[in-house]
Amino acid sequence: MKVLVLGGGVIGVTSAWYLGSAGHEVTVIDRASEPGMETSFANGGQISWSSATPWAAPGIPLTALKWLFKPHSPLVLRPRLDPAMWSWLARMLRNCTESRFVRNRERMLRLARYSHECLVELRNETGVEYDQSTRGLLMLFRGEKALEESRADAKRLEQLGVPFQVLDRAGVVARERALQPAAAKFAGGMYFPSDEAGDCRKFTVALARRAQEKGVRFVQSVTIERFVADGDRVAGVLTSQGELTADSYVLACGSYSPLLLRPIGIRLPVYPVKGYSLTVALRDGINAPQLTLSDEAYKVVLTRLGDRLRVAGTAELAGYDLALRPFRFATLEHVMRDLFPGVADGARFEYWCGLRPMTPDNPPVLGPTRYKNLVLNTGHGTLGWTMACGSGKAVASLISGRAPDIALQDYALARFQ
Repeated sequence: MKVLVLGGGVIGVTSAWYLGSAGHEVTVIDRASEPGMETSFANGGQISWSSATPWAAPGIPLTALKWLFKPHSPLVLRPRLDPAMWSWLARMLRNCTESRFVRNRERMLRLARYSHECLVELRNETGVEYDQSTRGLLMLFRGEKALEESRADAKRLEQLGVPFQVLDRAGVVARERALQPAAAKFAGGMYFPSDEAGDCRKFTVALARRAQEKGVRFVQSVTIERFVADGDRVAGVLTSQGELTADSYVLACGSYSPLLLRPIGIRLPVYPVKGYSLTVALRDGINAPQLTLSDEAYKVVLTRLGDRLRVAGTAELAGYDLALRPFRFATLEHVMRDLFPGVADGARFEYWCGLRPMTPDNPPVLGPTRYKNLVLNTGHGTLGWTMACGSGKAVASLISGRAPDIALQDYALARFQ
């Protein structure tokens, strides 16, 4: 079967890999000059399957309101005359109930766990390298209240079969020696030994090369303009290089997916949530972390990627604005210098921002549409890197006429209707 994959980020490339492995004739179209140049380029680097949790949670509306007035707020809302933004926010607020939080968390964890298994299998099969680390994730709590809340959540994690350890301050330092100078800054933490980390961009490029060796074709620097619909099927895709046709189509364009679907009558409740990152080139002998860390007070992650440190965070609702706002990096630098004094002295910084495609309930949108040959693989929010392999394999199975290893009903677009 001839399959056209729209989007060359980690979601599109993993989809293409599994489709190519299944024997299909696959072409990937992307507007960037190389794979992984947009949201996959410089994200937080965490493959945090066991700590996958919805943003839409009980208590978040009040917490978010308080965040808006903090100097180092993890949330930024830029009000605009955008009905899609306000509709998305209203839907997200409706998901902030205990019952919906439990349901959505289970869905996210199920897919994230499966995806991690797929990643390990793929890594063993291909030998792909991407500055990977399998040392686990350490979540830091700066106050006793947050630490107690993590203990209260422990029972639920046990029921979900998630491996973890709740640590006091001494336990945190024992896990990550580089935190010793800043030990007084936190009360304790939670350690997830099965979580991983790695450079998503490096992974995407390396997997794209292996996919090409299997016959997958990549067409770069091509703008996707619109779908051409014919009854209950997609007849083609209009691009800056003319119309392209296939037997089946996979939409993996992240935050831009709703813009392509709207003209053919599909409403996809995905909205861009802007995130920022900075990458620091580490000097020899510098006191830098070995584990991937999450500072829960600031919602900032710090990930060691070989000889670099990636610091990422912030959720900015500002539509499709990709402007680099220097003051937004202040929080990232504050957390980095607070936990690891001296790590950035004389270092070279690389600044970046990208758009995360968020659904209002937080699990992604996978599976069929009203068009029989159009399949969705989008809306992964902050967990695209975490869920990429599982999503790609499941979608490839669906197109190949096989039942996916993980049932897709809970991730289908129909759940919003």
